[in-house]
Amino acid sequence: MRPYESVATAPGKTILFGEHSVVYDEPAIAGAVNKRAIVKIRKSRNKYTTLKSDDLGFEAILNTKRGTYVLKRGKPGIIRYILNAMGKFHDHSPIDMDLGLTLPVGSGLGSSAAVTVATIAALHDYHNVPFTRESLAEEAHKVEEDVQGIASPLDTLVSTYGGLVYLSREKRIVRFDNHLNAPFVIGFTNKYGNTGKMVRDVKSLKTRYPELVDPIIDTMGKIANEARIAILKEDIGRIADLMNLNQGFLDSLGVNTYELSRMIYAARNSGALASKITGSGGGGSIIALCRQDNVDEVAQGINRYDRTIKVKFSKDGVLVNNKPVH
Repeated sequence: MRPYESVATAPGKTILFGEHSVVYDEPAIAGAVNKRAIVKIRKSRNKYTTLKSDDLGFEAILNTKRGTYVLKRGKPGIIRYILNAMGKFHDHSPIDMDLGLTLPVGSGLGSSAAVTVATIAALHDYHNVPFTRESLAEEAHKVEEDVQGIASPLDTLVSTYGGLVYLSREKRIVRFDNHLNAPFVIGFTNKYGNTGKMVRDVKSLKTRYPELVDPIIDTMGKIANEARIAILKEDIGRIADLMNLNQGFLDSLGVNTYELSRMIYAARNSGALASKITGSGGGGSIIALCRQDNVDEVAQGINRYDRTIKVKFSKDGVLVNNKPVH
């Protein structure tokens, strides 16, 4: 018998090392944050499926068989990920779905992955379909690939497993025991990033200039490996150097913007040890590594023109009805 309501939540993430290079099988490091997507599913009393999000300000009627929708209010945005997941994992019976989101959309904090993971987990629970974290991460990654054309597995892995993780070239996940007890500030702009477009743009650049771009991608992978050692040793100075180096290579791939640069240098000028893009770029967010005594000062520096969000790394991955998935 189906439960009255299935509830699944999944965390967003921040990438410390490996943006874009991870798409080409280089290692990466990312951590789950304490901001989440919340998906609630219940049987509908109507003959159609509805999707509502007060946090995002939209409401839609979905045709899950055709993969189409009628928007009643707001902008569609993230609906494509939900429709794709429903096409794969729902029996098309009428349901009502509520989406809560404490992550800024398009900010580079993995909102699409968090929504996708939470949606699939809630659907599986609603239909009493057994699943594991491993299978869920793979299914969510496939949805992101379908929607974006090409997608890194990192976002969905972190959103599923939680914690601070290292993703190897062989796609093996290694969770850090330590959670990098250093303060970070996330800065984000009103100009949202488009992950799919940024990934396609880098792919196009790589195709046109492989002899120039391939070494950049390779070096970014080496930086991630060096960072793994630095994190294990809790060598904050080395982590800072590597973050700043990583930013230089992201800039060379063309994913930086004026707004992101403004935040990066506002953070550094306010005393941050390091600052770089986190996520796909083209808008969205930066992450700044601070000293214990200057977090507020760095945040104030960024807030002169943009906005900040205070996040903590979270050990929790996907939760279904408030219980972890194994």
